[in-house]
Amino acid sequence: MKMGRAALGGLVLLVASGGSLDRAAADAAAIERGARVFHAGGCLACHTDPKAGIEPLAGGPPLETPFGTFYGPNITPDLEHGIGRWTEADFIRALKDGISPDGAHYYPAFPYTSFTKANEADLKDLWAYILAQPPVARPSRPHDLPFPFRWRATLIVWKWLNFEPAAFVPDPTRDAAWNRGAYLVEALSHCAECHTRRNWLGGLDSALHMAGTQDGPDGDSVPNITPDKETGIGDWSASDIAFLLKTGFLPDGDVVGASMADVVNNGTSKLTDEDRKAIVVYLMALPPIRHDIVRKPAE
Repeated sequence: MKMGRAALGGLVLLVASGGSLDRAAADAAAIERGARVFHAGGCLACHTDPKAGIEPLAGGPPLETPFGTFYGPNITPDLEHGIGRWTEADFIRALKDGISPDGAHYYPAFPYTSFTKANEADLKDLWAYILAQPPVARPSRPHDLPFPFRWRATLIVWKWLNFEPAAFVPDPTRDAAWNRGAYLVEALSHCAECHTRRNWLGGLDSALHMAGTQDGPDGDSVPNITPDKETGIGDWSASDIAFLLKTGFLPDGDVVGASMADVVNNGTSKLTDEDRKAIVVYLMALPPIRHDIVRKPAE
Protein backbone atom coordinates (compact mmCIF):
# COMPACT_ATOMS: atom_id res chain seq x y z
CA MET A 1 0.00 0.00 0.00
CA LYS A 2 1.45 3.35 -1.07
CA MET A 3 1.07 6.52 0.93
CA GLY A 4 0.98 9.91 -0.76
CA ARG A 5 3.45 12.59 0.19
CA ALA A 6 0.72 14.78 1.66
CA ALA A 7 -0.56 11.97 3.86
CA LEU A 8 2.95 11.04 4.92
CA GLY A 9 3.72 14.65 5.77
CA GLY A 10 0.51 14.88 7.76
CA LEU A 11 1.44 11.77 9.72
CA VAL A 12 4.90 13.12 10.51
CA LEU A 13 3.37 16.43 11.61
CA LEU A 14 0.83 14.61 13.77
CA VAL A 15 3.52 12.51 15.45
CA ALA A 16 5.75 15.55 15.99
CA SER A 17 2.88 17.59 17.39
CA GLY A 18 1.87 14.74 19.63
CA GLY A 19 5.40 14.59 21.05
CA SER A 20 5.36 18.33 21.66
CA LEU A 21 1.97 18.13 23.36
CA ASP A 22 3.15 15.29 25.56
CA ARG A 23 6.26 17.25 26.53
CA ALA A 24 4.24 20.40 27.20
CA ALA A 25 1.83 18.40 29.37
CA ALA A 26 4.76 16.89 31.26
CA ASP A 27 6.28 20.34 31.77
CA ALA A 28 2.96 21.73 32.99
CA ALA A 29 2.59 18.86 35.44
CA ALA A 30 6.12 19.43 36.75
CA ILE A 31 5.42 23.15 37.19
CA GLU A 32 2.21 22.37 39.08
CA ARG A 33 4.03 19.96 41.37
CA GLY A 34 6.85 22.46 41.74
CA ALA A 35 4.40 25.10 42.94
CA ARG A 36 3.50 22.84 45.87
CA VAL A 37 7.18 22.34 46.69
CA PHE A 38 7.72 26.10 46.38
CA HIS A 39 4.99 26.86 48.91
CA ALA A 40 6.13 24.12 51.28
CA GLY A 41 9.65 25.56 51.16
CA GLY A 42 8.53 29.12 51.90
CA CYS A 43 10.68 30.40 49.04
CA LEU A 44 8.66 33.56 48.44
CA ALA A 45 9.16 35.01 51.92
CA CYS A 46 12.95 34.75 51.85
CA HIS A 47 13.45 35.88 48.26
CA THR A 48 10.92 38.73 48.01
CA ASP A 49 10.93 42.08 49.78
CA PRO A 50 7.69 43.86 48.90
CA LYS A 51 8.39 46.62 51.43
CA ALA A 52 11.43 47.58 49.35
CA GLY A 53 9.41 47.42 46.14
CA ILE A 54 11.22 44.31 44.97
CA GLU A 55 9.47 42.00 42.53
CA PRO A 56 8.66 38.37 43.48
CA LEU A 57 11.80 36.25 43.88
CA ALA A 58 14.10 39.13 42.87
CA GLY A 59 15.58 39.66 46.33
CA GLY A 60 14.60 39.07 49.93
CA PRO A 61 14.24 41.28 53.01
CA PRO A 62 17.09 41.74 55.47
CA LEU A 63 17.65 38.82 57.83
CA GLU A 64 19.47 40.07 60.89
CA THR A 65 21.55 37.52 62.79
CA PRO A 66 24.40 37.61 65.33
CA PHE A 67 26.72 37.02 62.37
CA GLY A 68 25.53 39.93 60.24
CA THR A 69 22.66 40.77 57.91
CA PHE A 70 21.78 38.46 55.05
CA TYR A 71 19.64 39.09 51.97
CA GLY A 72 17.98 36.36 49.94
CA PRO A 73 19.29 36.66 46.36
CA ASN A 74 17.46 37.06 43.07
CA ILE A 75 16.34 33.56 42.05
CA THR A 76 14.28 34.53 39.02
CA PRO A 77 15.42 33.04 35.69
CA ASP A 78 17.08 36.32 34.67
CA LEU A 79 20.27 35.49 32.76
CA GLU A 80 22.43 38.21 34.31
CA HIS A 81 21.16 38.82 37.83
CA GLY A 82 19.19 35.66 38.59
CA ILE A 83 19.77 31.95 38.09
CA GLY A 84 18.88 31.77 34.41
CA ARG A 85 22.33 30.48 33.45
CA TRP A 86 22.26 27.71 36.02
CA THR A 87 21.67 24.11 35.09
CA GLU A 88 19.27 21.82 36.87
CA ALA A 89 22.29 20.08 38.39
CA ASP A 90 23.60 23.43 39.69
CA PHE A 91 20.25 24.07 41.34
CA ILE A 92 20.09 20.67 43.02
CA ARG A 93 23.68 20.94 44.28
CA ALA A 94 22.93 24.36 45.76
CA LEU A 95 19.98 23.03 47.76
CA LYS A 96 21.44 19.68 48.76
CA ASP A 97 25.12 20.56 49.27
CA GLY A 98 25.13 24.32 49.85
CA ILE A 99 27.52 24.95 46.96
CA SER A 100 27.09 27.55 44.22
CA PRO A 101 27.73 26.87 40.51
CA ASP A 102 31.19 28.47 40.84
CA GLY A 103 32.08 26.26 43.80
CA ALA A 104 31.55 28.80 46.60
CA HIS A 105 29.98 27.67 49.86
CA TYR A 106 26.65 29.17 50.87
CA TYR A 107 26.02 30.66 54.29
CA PRO A 108 23.59 28.57 56.37
CA ALA A 109 21.15 31.50 56.38
CA PHE A 110 20.15 29.65 53.21
CA PRO A 111 18.69 26.50 54.83
CA TYR A 112 20.42 23.88 52.71
CA THR A 113 21.06 22.08 55.99
CA SER A 114 17.38 21.08 55.80
CA PHE A 115 16.89 21.10 52.02
CA THR A 116 19.62 18.46 51.77
CA LYS A 117 16.94 15.96 52.87
CA ALA A 118 14.65 16.87 49.95
CA ASN A 119 14.33 14.25 47.23
CA GLU A 120 15.61 15.10 43.77
CA ALA A 121 12.23 14.63 42.10
CA ASP A 122 10.80 17.46 44.21
CA LEU A 123 13.80 19.68 43.51
CA LYS A 124 13.49 19.05 39.78
CA ASP A 125 9.85 20.08 39.95
CA LEU A 126 10.81 23.17 41.94
CA TRP A 127 13.39 24.01 39.27
CA ALA A 128 10.69 23.74 36.59
CA TYR A 129 8.44 26.06 38.57
CA ILE A 130 11.11 28.72 39.12
CA LEU A 131 12.11 28.67 35.44
CA ALA A 132 8.47 29.37 34.60
CA GLN A 133 8.46 32.61 36.63
CA PRO A 134 9.11 36.04 35.07
CA PRO A 135 12.80 37.03 34.96
CA VAL A 136 13.66 40.23 36.81
CA ALA A 137 16.81 42.19 35.95
CA ARG A 138 17.62 43.30 39.48
CA PRO A 139 21.01 42.73 41.17
CA SER A 140 20.97 40.80 44.43
CA ARG A 141 21.80 42.85 47.49
CA PRO A 142 25.14 41.85 49.03
CA HIS A 143 25.21 40.50 52.57
CA ASP A 144 26.40 42.92 55.24
CA LEU A 145 28.77 40.83 57.35
CA PRO A 146 31.61 41.80 59.68
CA PHE A 147 35.02 40.15 59.64
CA PRO A 148 35.66 37.20 59.77
CA PHE A 149 32.19 36.06 58.67
CA ARG A 150 32.43 37.75 55.29
CA TRP A 151 35.29 35.35 54.50
CA ARG A 152 33.56 32.35 52.91
CA ALA A 153 36.52 30.06 53.48
CA THR A 154 35.42 29.80 57.13
CA LEU A 155 32.33 27.94 55.91
CA ILE A 156 34.43 24.89 55.11
CA VAL A 157 35.10 24.46 58.83
CA TRP A 158 31.48 25.34 59.71
CA LYS A 159 30.17 22.67 57.37
CA TRP A 160 32.59 20.10 58.74
CA LEU A 161 31.20 20.74 62.24
CA ASN A 162 27.52 21.33 61.48
CA PHE A 163 26.46 19.88 58.15
CA GLU A 164 26.13 16.41 56.70
CA PRO A 165 24.39 15.91 53.33
CA ALA A 166 21.69 13.30 53.77
CA ALA A 167 18.53 12.24 51.97
CA PHE A 168 15.26 11.75 53.83
CA VAL A 169 14.64 8.07 54.53
CA PRO A 170 11.07 7.07 55.47
CA ASP A 171 10.66 5.19 58.73
CA PRO A 172 9.04 1.81 57.91
CA THR A 173 7.70 1.56 61.46
CA ARG A 174 5.61 4.71 60.97
CA ASP A 175 2.54 5.29 58.85
CA ALA A 176 2.32 7.35 55.65
CA ALA A 177 1.00 10.47 57.40
CA TRP A 178 3.88 10.54 59.90
CA ASN A 179 6.46 10.06 57.15
CA ARG A 180 4.91 12.76 54.98
CA GLY A 181 4.84 15.09 57.96
CA ALA A 182 8.45 14.30 58.83
CA TYR A 183 9.51 15.04 55.27
CA LEU A 184 7.67 18.36 55.18
CA VAL A 185 8.80 19.52 58.62
CA GLU A 186 12.40 18.37 58.49
CA ALA A 187 13.19 18.88 54.79
CA LEU A 188 11.02 21.15 52.67
CA SER A 189 9.52 23.44 55.31
CA HIS A 190 12.78 23.47 57.32
CA CYS A 191 10.96 24.24 60.59
CA ALA A 192 13.99 23.47 62.75
CA GLU A 193 15.93 26.35 61.20
CA CYS A 194 13.77 28.80 63.17
CA HIS A 195 12.36 26.66 65.99
CA THR A 196 15.67 25.25 67.27
CA ARG A 197 18.24 27.10 69.33
CA ARG A 198 21.66 27.55 67.76
CA ASN A 199 25.05 27.14 69.37
CA TRP A 200 27.73 29.84 69.40
CA LEU A 201 28.86 28.77 65.94
CA GLY A 202 25.38 29.00 64.48
CA GLY A 203 24.76 25.27 64.31
CA LEU A 204 21.45 23.80 65.45
CA ASP A 205 21.36 22.45 69.02
CA SER A 206 20.02 18.93 68.47
CA ALA A 207 19.30 18.51 72.19
CA LEU A 208 16.63 21.22 71.86
CA HIS A 209 15.22 20.16 68.51
CA MET A 210 12.05 22.20 67.80
CA ALA A 211 12.01 23.49 71.39
CA GLY A 212 12.18 27.16 70.44
CA THR A 213 14.71 29.92 70.96
CA GLN A 214 14.98 33.44 72.32
CA ASP A 215 17.11 34.47 69.35
CA GLY A 216 15.23 33.62 66.20
CA PRO A 217 15.24 35.46 62.86
CA ASP A 218 15.68 39.21 63.31
CA GLY A 219 16.05 38.70 67.06
CA ASP A 220 12.47 37.54 67.58
CA SER A 221 11.65 34.78 70.06
CA VAL A 222 10.39 31.58 68.42
CA PRO A 223 8.12 29.22 70.37
CA ASN A 224 8.61 25.65 71.47
CA ILE A 225 6.61 23.42 69.11
CA THR A 226 7.29 20.10 70.80
CA PRO A 227 4.29 18.51 72.55
CA ASP A 228 5.47 19.52 76.03
CA LYS A 229 2.33 20.49 77.95
CA GLU A 230 3.95 23.25 79.99
CA THR A 231 6.21 25.06 77.52
CA GLY A 232 5.25 23.67 74.11
CA ILE A 233 2.04 22.82 72.27
CA GLY A 234 1.16 19.69 74.19
CA ASP A 235 -2.17 21.10 75.33
CA TRP A 236 -3.18 22.05 71.78
CA SER A 237 -5.53 19.84 69.79
CA ALA A 238 -4.73 18.55 66.33
CA SER A 239 -7.36 20.90 64.92
CA ASP A 240 -5.74 23.85 66.76
CA ILE A 241 -2.45 23.23 65.00
CA ALA A 242 -4.00 22.59 61.60
CA PHE A 243 -6.11 25.74 61.90
CA LEU A 244 -3.04 27.84 62.73
CA LEU A 245 -1.18 26.45 59.71
CA LYS A 246 -4.12 27.34 57.49
CA THR A 247 -5.19 30.72 58.91
CA GLY A 248 -2.51 32.00 61.30
CA PHE A 249 -4.93 32.07 64.24
CA LEU A 250 -3.74 30.79 67.61
CA PRO A 251 -6.05 28.82 69.92
CA ASP A 252 -6.55 31.93 72.11
CA GLY A 253 -7.78 33.97 69.14
CA ASP A 254 -4.54 35.91 68.67
CA VAL A 255 -2.66 35.71 65.37
CA VAL A 256 0.92 34.75 64.62
CA GLY A 257 3.27 37.59 63.86
CA ALA A 258 6.73 38.35 62.59
CA SER A 259 8.26 35.76 60.27
CA MET A 260 5.65 33.11 61.13
CA ALA A 261 2.99 35.26 59.49
CA ASP A 262 4.96 35.00 56.25
CA VAL A 263 5.30 31.25 56.73
CA VAL A 264 1.52 30.91 56.98
CA ASN A 265 0.56 33.45 54.31
CA ASN A 266 3.09 32.30 51.71
CA GLY A 267 3.51 28.68 52.70
CA THR A 268 1.40 26.49 54.95
CA SER A 269 -1.92 28.14 54.03
CA LYS A 270 -1.30 27.05 50.44
CA LEU A 271 -0.66 23.39 51.29
CA THR A 272 -3.34 20.75 51.02
CA ASP A 273 -5.39 19.78 54.07
CA GLU A 274 -3.71 16.38 53.91
CA ASP A 275 -0.23 17.91 54.10
CA ARG A 276 -1.21 20.13 57.03
CA LYS A 277 -2.66 17.11 58.82
CA ALA A 278 0.57 15.21 58.18
CA ILE A 279 2.58 18.05 59.72
CA VAL A 280 0.31 17.91 62.77
CA VAL A 281 0.77 14.13 63.09
CA TYR A 282 4.55 14.53 63.04
CA LEU A 283 4.71 17.46 65.45
CA MET A 284 2.47 15.73 67.98
CA ALA A 285 4.72 12.67 67.85
CA LEU A 286 7.92 14.60 68.62
CA PRO A 287 9.57 13.99 72.00
CA PRO A 288 8.27 16.67 74.40
CA ILE A 289 11.06 18.99 75.56
CA ARG A 290 10.67 21.34 78.53
CA HIS A 291 12.12 24.64 77.31
CA ASP A 292 10.34 27.82 78.29
CA ILE A 293 10.58 30.66 75.79
CA VAL A 294 9.62 34.11 77.01
CA ARG A 295 7.84 35.85 74.16
CA LYS A 296 9.47 39.16 73.35
CA PRO A 297 7.07 42.12 73.31
CA ALA A 298 6.10 43.50 69.93
CA GLU A 299 7.65 46.85 69.10
